[in-house]
Amino acid sequence: MELVIILAVAVLLFGGKKIPELAKGLGEGIKNFKHALKEEESKPEEKKQA
Repeated sequence: MELVIILAVAVLLFGGKKIPELAKGLGEGIKNFKHALKEEESKPEEKKQA
C-alpha cells in the first residue's frame, strides 16, 4: 500500500513523462556503483603495499 502512495506522489511531482528518465538515471547510477565496488574488491594487493 505504501508503494502505491509513493508512486502516486512521484507521478504528481514529476509528471508521467519524466519518471522513466529518472528511473533510467537511477538504474545507471546503481550499475556504476556496483561496478566500482567490484573493481575495488579485485585490487586488494595494491592497498596492502601502500
